[in-house]
Amino acid sequence: MKRWFFFAMLLILAGYLLGGSVWLRPFGEPPRSEMDRYFIENAQTEVAANNVVTAIVFDYRGYDTLGEATVLFAAVVGVVLLLRKVKE
Repeated sequence: MKRWFFFAMLLILAGYLLGGSVWLRPFGEPPRSEMDRYFIENAQTEVAANNVVTAIVFDYRGYDTLGEATVLFAAVVGVVLLLRKVKE
């Protein structure tokens, strides 16, 4: 049983190593797209923000950020409700 498990893990590790070397870019090389250039060139004029990351998070993706904050708030409220002490 242990021999088959070791062999299976070795095959999985070899698959990850071979797959990573074929499909992944070198470490630190970000993917490029046309949207990157658009945001960098137009963020200050369209949004009036000097920081491009802030412009993307709060103006271009505002509804998405609001949804993430709502989910985070619901998770915190749920944890607080689970861990509170109930008075009798």
